[in-house]
Amino acid sequence: MKSEMSTNRTVTPNEAKKSLRKCIKKQRPIFMWGPPGIGKSDIVRQIAVEQDREVIDVRLPLWEPTDIKGIPYYNAKDNTMSWAPPVELPSDPKCNAILFLDELNAAPPAVQAAAYQLILNRRVGTYILPEGVSIVAAGNRETDKGVTYRMPAPLANRFLHLELRVDFDDWNVWAAQNKIHSDVGGYLNFAKQDLYDFDPKSSSRAFATPRTWSFVSEMIEDADLDDNTLTDLVAGCVGEGLAVKFMAHRKISGQLPKPDDILDGKVSELKIKEISAMYSLTIGLCYELQTRHEKKAKNWDKMADNFFRFMMDNFPTEIVVMGAKTALTNFQLPFDPAEMQNFDEFHDRFGKYVITALEK
Repeated sequence: MKSEMSTNRTVTPNEAKKSLRKCIKKQRPIFMWGPPGIGKSDIVRQIAVEQDREVIDVRLPLWEPTDIKGIPYYNAKDNTMSWAPPVELPSDPKCNAILFLDELNAAPPAVQAAAYQLILNRRVGTYILPEGVSIVAAGNRETDKGVTYRMPAPLANRFLHLELRVDFDDWNVWAAQNKIHSDVGGYLNFAKQDLYDFDPKSSSRAFATPRTWSFVSEMIEDADLDDNTLTDLVAGCVGEGLAVKFMAHRKISGQLPKPDDILDGKVSELKIKEISAMYSLTIGLCYELQTRHEKKAKNWDKMADNFFRFMMDNFPTEIVVMGAKTALTNFQLPFDPAEMQNFDEFHDRFGKYVITALEK
C-alpha cells in the first residue's frame, strides 16, 4: 500500500502562499497538510503581515464541542435560553482577520464535527463569522505519527487541500529575511540534505526541520557557553549526529576572517580551504553587505566590489556563483556595475553561470 507522501501532490511554501492568496480572496477555506516543523503556521503569519491582517490562532484540540457554539445562559429580557459565543471568535463586523485553525485534525472527532457549520456556513448557532474573516487550517498527516484523528469526510469536503513539502530554496530566502545565523545558513547551503531529516519511524526525540534549525540559530547567537554544553543544546534541537557535524563545521568557520574586514579591504586572502567554511563565510558576507546597505554606509559600492574580488580570488566557481545568486535573490542587494571596477571581470568569468543559476 502506497503512503500518503507518495500519492499526494505536494507544493513548496512559496507555491502554498499563491494558493492561500487565491483562497483568501475567494473566501474558500483551505487546509494545509504537512509534517511537523516545516513552517505551516509561519506561512499564515507571512500572508497576514503581507495583507495587514491579524491572525486569530485557535487550537481546537484544546476546545470542547460546546466551546464552538458557546455556553447557554438564561436571557431574562426575552425569557429564553441564549448562547454566549466564545470570546476567541471575532465579533466586530469590520474584522478582516485570518481565523487560523491550527492542528485541526488533532481535535477529537466531536470537536471537529462541531466545527462543520462554522467552516462551511460561516456561522454556528446564533454566531455569524464576520464577512471579512478568512478561514485557514493546518495539521499533520496521519503518517507523521503525531496526535491526529482521521478527518471525517464531510469536514474534509469543506476544505480545499494542500500538502506541503520542504524546499531548500524557499527556506534559504526565508533564512536571509529572518537573520538566521550565518553558521546555520552556511552549513545548510553546503549540506542541503540536512535541512530536514524527519523519520516518523525513528525513536529520536530531536530531528532536523526548518523550525529546529531556527532553534539552533537562537542557541548559537552570542553564545557564551562551552563547546560541550553548546553541542548538547544543538543535539537537543536537531539530533546528536547532525550536532556533531554542525559543531565541527562551526569550529572551522570560527577560524575564518571577519566579513567586515573583507568588505573593508583589510583581508584579501583566505588561508582555510574547507568548503563548508567557505559557504558560511559567503553567507556572512551577504549579511554584512545587507546590514551596511540598510544603514546607507558610505562607499557601499566599494564594499560590494571587495565582495566580488574576494570571491573570485579565493572561492571555487560553485561558491562564487552561489554567493552572487544569494546576494541578488535572497538578500536583494542592489549592485551597480558602473560603480564597481571588478564587475566586468566577474561578468566575463562567471556571468553565464550566474544567469543559469538565477533561471532555475
